[in-house]
Amino acid sequence: MIARNVTLKQLRVFAAVVRTGSMAGAAQVLNVSPPAVTLQMQLLQEQAGLPLLERSPAGTRPTTAGEELLATIERIEASLAECSAVLAGLAGAEHGTVSVGIVSTAKYFAPRAVAAFARKKPRIELRLTVGNRADIIAGLKHYDLDVAIMGRPPEELEVEATVIGDHPHVVIAPVDHPLAGRGQIPPKVLAEETFLVREPGSGTRSLMERFFAQAGVRPQIGMQIGSNETIKQAVIAGLGLSFISGHTVEAEVANGRLAALKVVGLPVVRQWYVVHLKQRRLMPAMDAVRHFLAEEGVNFLPQIAPRR
Repeated sequence: MIARNVTLKQLRVFAAVVRTGSMAGAAQVLNVSPPAVTLQMQLLQEQAGLPLLERSPAGTRPTTAGEELLATIERIEASLAECSAVLAGLAGAEHGTVSVGIVSTAKYFAPRAVAAFARKKPRIELRLTVGNRADIIAGLKHYDLDVAIMGRPPEELEVEATVIGDHPHVVIAPVDHPLAGRGQIPPKVLAEETFLVREPGSGTRSLMERFFAQAGVRPQIGMQIGSNETIKQAVIAGLGLSFISGHTVEAEVANGRLAALKVVGLPVVRQWYVVHLKQRRLMPAMDAVRHFLAEEGVNFLPQIAPRR
């Protein structure tokens, strides 16, 4: 059976082939010759007794059996990393490597928090990945990320989530918009406005849809934009309004480039969380990052004008 005879080298070769999509690509990233990759794959294939790879227009991809083997490899690599961290801890060394995932909306405060941790614990190496919600969830699932900073813990994974602090959402407009100087704006007034929105499935888009549905309002969608930065520039240019995280627009509202409208029921306040897989054992370095974000992360959250 494969469990008795497979080697770590063969498993890593297989993972590299899947990651790069070809034998030649795997040879390049592993710094070995293509024949060496082919030999290891042949040995692994013989032990598996089932096809592990198949060709597609996009390149070489794993079969169902290959996907199962790949998931096992991910668990093995995670266990090896955990073992290394435990040994370092037993040796009394406060160091290690922690991969931190940050959803794109959190990039307005998370890097400052991570930088403060790095100054406090310089012997712990941090690797940052910024991506959309789907990317960060995939990173947690496949053990590429140790902890993640996000606004809504994933329901599809068993995770431990600790609150960092409040995450307000507001409606923004150009500073010369007729509603910019008004107070207590009823949500129904916004039905006449054009909204610039994030892609379907984004946390901000879902929250916006729930807010307007509860208010009995059907906003006019003018444009779908996949970047908060582009949305801000589009609102400044007068292309429409937007429902957005208050933390992404704190600087623009403060310097008078955008207006946060005083809409009844806003801001909608959710939470920022630091998240990790429940099944993963927290190593000393990972736990140090999680504890710092849970205890001190709130100090790095941008401040926006309070609701009136």
